Amino acid sequence: MKRTPFIFSILVFASLADAQQDWIRTGTGLGVEKVRLAAPGLKPANADPALGPLLQTFNTTFWNDLDNAGIFEMVSKSFYPLQTPGSPPEMRLASWANDPANAGMVAFGNLALQGQQCVMLGWLFDVKNSGSPQVLGKTYSDAAGDDGARHLAHRFANDIIYRLGGAINGITLSQIAFISSRSGHKELWLMDYDGAAQHQLTRLNSISLSPRISPDGDRIAFVNFGKGVQLAMFSVELNRTVAFPSFGGTNVTPAWSSDGRKLAFSSSMRGNPNIYVSDASGANLRRITEGPGPDVSPVWNPKTNSQIAFVSGRSGLPQVYIIEADGANLQRMTDTGYAVSPSWSPNGQFLAFAWRRNYGPGAPGGQDIYIMDVATRQWVQLTHDSGLNDFPSWSPDGRHIVYESRHGARSEIWSMLADGSKARALTSSGNNSQPNWSFK
Repeated sequence: MKRTPFIFSILVFASLADAQQDWIRTGTGLGVEKVRLAAPGLKPANADPALGPLLQTFNTTFWNDLDNAGIFEMVSKSFYPLQTPGSPPEMRLASWANDPANAGMVAFGNLALQGQQCVMLGWLFDVKNSGSPQVLGKTYSDAAGDDGARHLAHRFANDIIYRLGGAINGITLSQIAFISSRSGHKELWLMDYDGAAQHQLTRLNSISLSPRISPDGDRIAFVNFGKGVQLAMFSVELNRTVAFPSFGGTNVTPAWSSDGRKLAFSSSMRGNPNIYVSDASGANLRRITEGPGPDVSPVWNPKTNSQIAFVSGRSGLPQVYIIEADGANLQRMTDTGYAVSPSWSPNGQFLAFAWRRNYGPGAPGGQDIYIMDVATRQWVQLTHDSGLNDFPSWSPDGRHIVYESRHGARSEIWSMLADGSKARALTSSGNNSQPNWSFK
């Protein structure tokens, strides 16, 4: 029987009523059966001994990419048939479709070294469809070496996620900017979405904070304490900081609009810290909030760029607010406790933020990550921990959230699915904080 492609929503929210409290359930593909996917790994295309380490890197990376996607039920390798296919003629559909594997889809292929290139042939088969099983067949190439093998795995996994996940690009090629003190100073760092390839970008020997990757990935706006507390700009292409205007007062927490044309940030240039908006170059500055504040941590609605969420202490303890980008229609979103660090989901429907709902001396509970439906203001708690969890940032596919988790004096970067499951640490060296996921 021919099967139609599996379609998954970014996030499916079901509202449930309770006599005491409204709450929402979240999940990637909630209510939709996940694809049972088998990934037996690539076979070597020949007997070249140099292929062994590259195959190990590819197969490990590829499995993790698919497992982390949140839309598959990965078939345990203990259920796999003895014969591993490396090309379509070697594929035995029934052995994968029937028990014990009972797979719906199988991803397989082979890897060869051709000069200075890794060349991979990859296929995705719907093994329940004996009439026309091939869903994907593609040739990939990259530089020979460990980095090239990882990149091949990311690309193949991303193509599979796109086809089986509702035509939504995966996150395997995305990156996360963060702050780390492992070099002795709080500097700007960058890593792959899965924590690989962590590397230092700035060497300013001061304090850097609040990195924000531009939508095209070419620049990273951040805050530096070198000469006052000012906004700074790092060019990924040039691998150095580039000029950006200095404003009076303290200037912090920059945020890009999703079209890359605007920046929002907090500034005390006219007294109290308020939210300002400028062009990406820093020109055409205008203030959009007024009052005692302080107002900090703006973030644009990436779907429309017509609203900005931010944190304000105007009512006492910090709370999350929303305002139109022209300064109209101020709304308070949280009503109790201590709420900070909002992050807007790519579809514009949800806010993630850090919240101490019971704040004060002796109050139970820690600071956890929550998400809220902007329209209904219903919320759900994602982390349940006694530590301090802060600075959530959405993945570009809307299925994952990265955040900072602090236990005692140590802080690390973690990621999880947007329903709070599959939490895992991405860093383990030094103190690491304030992650920001790239737009793509």
